[in-house]
Amino acid sequence: MAKAVVEGLIELLTLEPIGEQRYRGLSQDLGYPKVFGGQVIGQGLSAAIQTLDSARMPHSLHSYFLRPGDVNEPIDYQVEAVRDGRSFSVRRVIASQFDKPILAMTASFQKEEDGLEHQDAMPNVPGPDGLEPEAKLYRDHADEIPARVRDLFTAERPIECRIVEAQNPFRPRLGIAKRHMWIRSNGPLPDEPLVHQSMLAYTSDYGFLETALMPHGISLMKPGLTIASLDHAIWFHRPFKLDDWLLYVADSPSASGARGYVRGQIFDRSGRLVASTAQEGMIRYHGEGA
Repeated sequence: MAKAVVEGLIELLTLEPIGEQRYRGLSQDLGYPKVFGGQVIGQGLSAAIQTLDSARMPHSLHSYFLRPGDVNEPIDYQVEAVRDGRSFSVRRVIASQFDKPILAMTASFQKEEDGLEHQDAMPNVPGPDGLEPEAKLYRDHADEIPARVRDLFTAERPIECRIVEAQNPFRPRLGIAKRHMWIRSNGPLPDEPLVHQSMLAYTSDYGFLETALMPHGISLMKPGLTIASLDHAIWFHRPFKLDDWLLYVADSPSASGARGYVRGQIFDRSGRLVASTAQEGMIRYHGEGA
């Protein structure tokens, strides 16, 4: 089963060419009312990758979510080659459904180069081996999941997550706006760096904005809560393997004006900082009687 769901995610991120620099991807129903933002980011990066030679690897992407996506419909991706320089290439990607844009992305690619190096230190937190998979937390509290989405929330997932600060996801405690989550694919991946990068782009949106809810003790299913990603950025610093454990460290320095800001750092098990992320999202909470 684990192998099948991993292969399913690889297939989800493998787009069908439908014209000149135009691609189409299927949508994935994860039990939410709209398309998971990480899916559109991962597919958008996959579309941009198809317009370049393999010598240029993505080093950053910046995305804006414009409209919610429909999980029952495919998504079309139009790629524009903005620039191809001697070292860097830039691509602009528009994701659309029903002829309306749902995401705008700009991604930059670079040939491999040597240069100065430094990085933040990896936090000293418990390793993944003694932690329970997040999927088990959902299964342990399955009675609190609405029946219409219970099977989706408790199903085998392509990405395994183990949260250091694990708790009941539906009755969270008040805490600081910081979480440490170990992530890896739920099975081996092809030895192709671009596959690992597209899948990390997909994974980087998972549970990210929830960090801004932690100081308020609010879960995603809290009545009166409306939450949606507004933008998302990723910087790829060093090569990595997503079929080995990575530590995703997320914190939220601020929430105001019905928006929450979160930022993340992703380390491999040896302590190398392999990627950084940032996101702002809409968070409107009117209370349970709203």
